Amino acid sequence: MTPTNPDPTGALPVRSEPDIVLARQMVRKLTQELKFSLVDQTKMITAASELSRNTLVYGGGGAMEWSIVQQGARAGLRLAFVDEGPGIPDMDLAMKDGWTSGGGLGMGLSGSKRLVNDFEIESAPGRGTRVTITRWK
Repeated sequence: MTPTNPDPTGALPVRSEPDIVLARQMVRKLTQELKFSLVDQTKMITAASELSRNTLVYGGGGAMEWSIVQQGARAGLRLAFVDEGPGIPDMDLAMKDGWTSGGGLGMGLSGSKRLVNDFEIESAPGRGTRVTITRWK
């Protein structure tokens, strides 16, 4: 699967660093097709980059799923980052700016939430994590 896939729904694996690059390229292509402003493209690409990296580093790899969504007259892009890793034991702590379970800056989840219109996270210890984000045009 390549970033030129025209499908309104699909998925890409997130199992290695090159997969993060492919995920970013796909999000760039999709936001351009939806005619997002350059600022909104950048916000969505940045959030996707952070969340795909989390999927790889903390979740042990997984997938990025996408769908072009409609709500009335407006269109949007919904991305879901899914892994079957260890899960997040303390969601409140994980969503605080500056907290990290690794060597990062601790801005991945909270920073991504600020870049999008809708943000949902589901996680349980030992059962993986699913982060779903949506940006509306």
